[in-house]
Amino acid sequence: MNQTQIQEFVLRYLDAEQCDIVEKHPAYVTVKLSPSADKELTYRPYYWSFVERTGVAPETMTCTFIFDPDGHKASVQEAGGAPAAGLPPQAMPASARPAEGSSAGITPPVVPGQEQQPDSILGRYFGFVPTQIVARVPKDEVTFGSRRLEQIFGAVRNKGRFVHLYEQFKPEQKSTATLPYENWLAVNFKVELACDMKRSEIHSLGIHLETGQIRERFQESLLNKRLTPRLPAQIFIIPDKITLPRAVIYLEEYLEQLLRGYDHSWAKEAGLRLTDEIDRIRGYYETLIQGADPEKRSEVEAQYVNRKQEIDWQYRPRIQVSVINCGLFHLQKDHLPIN
Repeated sequence: MNQTQIQEFVLRYLDAEQCDIVEKHPAYVTVKLSPSADKELTYRPYYWSFVERTGVAPETMTCTFIFDPDGHKASVQEAGGAPAAGLPPQAMPASARPAEGSSAGITPPVVPGQEQQPDSILGRYFGFVPTQIVARVPKDEVTFGSRRLEQIFGAVRNKGRFVHLYEQFKPEQKSTATLPYENWLAVNFKVELACDMKRSEIHSLGIHLETGQIRERFQESLLNKRLTPRLPAQIFIIPDKITLPRAVIYLEEYLEQLLRGYDHSWAKEAGLRLTDEIDRIRGYYETLIQGADPEKRSEVEAQYVNRKQEIDWQYRPRIQVSVINCGLFHLQKDHLPIN
């Protein structure tokens, strides 16, 4: 992923999580996180357990995500140096805003004759306690391979493992016709052809839950459709004839047959490289074992076993299949409406 794709992905995630954008710049974005995004990205379990127990209104954090570190530094230099260590007063929580007539983070001087506030508990036990709080805005670089981007990827994967969507349908005015909807189970498989090299493929398969028809590249066929999680009005969902567990078995069998038709010469070549590497390791360690002291021979033999296991794991050809996500889709049937 390049910088533009990462920025588009993060902005789509923030929009889907209903986060409020405070400042948007080509090199970075400052947002006030929504409660769901705050729980996933800031890791404050004790704070959220306190909020859930007491029922108080949550105060989410404000973060700055930097997509272009050099551009961010240039923007700060153009602004005359680093910005204040916090948000502008209008973006701060009400409890953290400085009092009128005072500078942020500076307690106004006490004027003789004015009424003094009673000492707080913290003030009596710990001395001076600052009353003006400056909100701190964490800044994270969101570049490919960064910890923050991997965290956002994980949050998207956890929430997108399964979806249940309907194709949008707006009935004509004064129309009582009912439109039939078909049920499709879609599964996105990740196939890895691995040895000392690796090739990854994504297979998007969809199965019709009435007829058992299987379509490849099903994800691409959904790109031109408008989907919604809400059940549209005036539709009729055709009953399923294939259960979901049985449909999953059919998709796995279809994918297995598809992989059997591949050219697996890469696996034979990897097997030859594995044999050569094992022979090389054997020749090296057999000499060490024969010349080692009896007290250290068992240690050298253990190293030999561990090294063979590492080589076997690295070079042995294998096909690994995993599920990225899946979904149940109700799509319009290519028939006339039912009266």
